[in-house]
Amino acid sequence: MKHKIKNFKFSLNKKISVDRFLEKVMYQPRVGYYNNRVPFGKNGDFVTAPTISNLFSEILAIWIISAWEKIEQPKIFNLVELGPGDGSLAKILIQTFKKFPKFNKSVNIYLYEKSNLLKKIQKKKIENQKVKWIKNYNSIKKGPVFFLGNEFFDAIPIKQFTVNNKKFLEKCFVINKKGLVETYKKPLMDDISFIKSFDIYKNQNFIEYPKLGFLELNKIIEKISTLSGGILLIDYGYLKPLSKDTLQSVMKNKKVKMSNLYNHIGKADITYLVNFNLLKEFFKKKNLKVKNIVTQKFFLETMGIIERAKIIEKNMNYKQKEEMFLTLKRLLHKDFMGELFKVIFAHSYKKDDFLGFN
Repeated sequence: MKHKIKNFKFSLNKKISVDRFLEKVMYQPRVGYYNNRVPFGKNGDFVTAPTISNLFSEILAIWIISAWEKIEQPKIFNLVELGPGDGSLAKILIQTFKKFPKFNKSVNIYLYEKSNLLKKIQKKKIENQKVKWIKNYNSIKKGPVFFLGNEFFDAIPIKQFTVNNKKFLEKCFVINKKGLVETYKKPLMDDISFIKSFDIYKNQNFIEYPKLGFLELNKIIEKISTLSGGILLIDYGYLKPLSKDTLQSVMKNKKVKMSNLYNHIGKADITYLVNFNLLKEFFKKKNLKVKNIVTQKFFLETMGIIERAKIIEKNMNYKQKEEMFLTLKRLLHKDFMGELFKVIFAHSYKKDDFLGFN
């Protein structure tokens, strides 16, 4: 028997794993969260670094150009932005690249987007012949490929498990007359075997396993391994094992209690905190080199965001300078994005002297 909630059809009293539930409510065509609204900005549900300030995107552009220089300026250089949001980051990347003619000539830009609604918004914002929207990476056949994801990985649904006396149970949801109810089921042995192969999961009594995220990364790593390249991910996450449920939801720039999630299905963003040391272990298992994981503050400051801000401030009035101060505070302060967001870079090169991590 099917039960309809806010345009979503669920089987009554049937267990659905956390990742499959999230995949449905976040990505289902037309009605899923990312397909029915523009979530970004002051009038949306949350604010991302590229929508806070062009400075963030400019610094990333400079890092990308520096990476191209580190790999000896190849004539073909492929850049893939993963989950480009409203296109704010890509727009500034393109503008910045134009100031570096030799690099601009070599770069091909690809935007990897799942949401048809967001794709339309990106296409309105970005008019450039160099940019192509892709559903997979098959069209990239020559030249090194670098992947860039800002708040990409945390939006890919995860699995959750409890562990008690070495016994695993997978967390699920059930839709019944009471609404959305948490429950558990016996997990797949393949999932448990995979989890047990990671040192980072040892002695944890609550495990978040990004199975769908790893499947996505496998496609990316295959392309990097074939053509050479790397992947830079910036996200809200942690280093020390938390062993707890980190699912979180926001709507209209305010947190939504997970207990109230039933009332906001398809209307609220749902993400989780990224386990960066898990990512590091995963990349190393795939034979990629991994730079030191750093905070967003460390990365942006090392790449010169303060110096860039001082140059821009020379032509600003008092009010604009005040806005610049607040912008930098949001991007760099430990209580805002500065230390809550982490940066990881994995790559396929022998030389390991990429900027921003030492």
